Amino acid sequence: MVDRGAVLDRIRALAQASLVRWPLGEGASVCLLNVSENATFLVEHGQGARHVLRIHRGGYHSRAGIASELAWLDALHADGGVITPQAQPGIDGEWIQEGTVEGLDGPRHMVLFDFIKGVEPDESQDLVTPFRRLGEVSARVHRHAEAWTRPPWFERLVWVPEHVFGPDSYWGNWRHGPGVTESHLALLQRVEDEVTARLDAHGRGGDRFGLAHCDLRLANLLLVGDSTRVIDFDDCGLSWFLYDLATALTLIDNLPQTPALVAAWLEGYTPLRPLPREHLAMISTLIMMRRMAILAWMGTHPATDLARDFRSGFAEETCAMGQAWLSRPPSADDLLPWRG
Repeated sequence: MVDRGAVLDRIRALAQASLVRWPLGEGASVCLLNVSENATFLVEHGQGARHVLRIHRGGYHSRAGIASELAWLDALHADGGVITPQAQPGIDGEWIQEGTVEGLDGPRHMVLFDFIKGVEPDESQDLVTPFRRLGEVSARVHRHAEAWTRPPWFERLVWVPEHVFGPDSYWGNWRHGPGVTESHLALLQRVEDEVTARLDAHGRGGDRFGLAHCDLRLANLLLVGDSTRVIDFDDCGLSWFLYDLATALTLIDNLPQTPALVAAWLEGYTPLRPLPREHLAMISTLIMMRRMAILAWMGTHPATDLARDFRSGFAEETCAMGQAWLSRPPSADDLLPWRG
């Protein structure tokens, strides 16, 4: 069994040892911020200067995939009117560095980002205003994605049913998620089948499917005065644009205030990028796909804070939501059937 603490110690050692790859000066130090797909560290140096170092886990993104993310971040910042964390080149001029330490399972890719000040939204407080701002930012991101010509070498994940449910799913098999029992399998299989059928029928036309953030949960938002800034594009890729709304509702998709949050997001989004009713009718389907993806993720990342904090009852709640969702056809007038 892998000793998670020992692995983190090695990654922390790699982070500290790798700081010399960037022109940070003497005395730079690292402090672990978060472990999810990757490990992220706060880097402090100079007279209070700060950056964020991301050490990628092995086997999730190729070097070309990471370079593709950074290229889009740069283009969004320059042309899209969206403030994004910018990567800092190393002393060799490269955005992406690579290193390893003894005992680690192979070399890791690393990127140093600018530090963006801000406050993460607090779920215990009113989220309507942040969601309205997030809808506006999401529309700007999607408008830029529609117009941007991607480099020929561009390579990112594709968040569609075959990569959420299939044998090569990015985050694992939902059947191995926490709390999934034999009694859940038939219903959740029906949810999988219906999600796939509805999204296949909806199609992947350019007005609905393209490059998106794909992980706009609250942990990846920062409130700065009257603006909302988006960080951590590590899961960005091709999907339905409204999947970004589904990801924004991760773990808060079945609360009394959820309908108000959806309404606020759309209020911010639609003045910049109008949505036909057939697109709105897919919101609940994309939320169910996200639920299933998170269920799988919890099964493959059991030691993370997110899995530990939310796994209890998640499978049962997904079944209850799925039962309500299956009982009603897609409708732009019934965006959250499990709240009806």
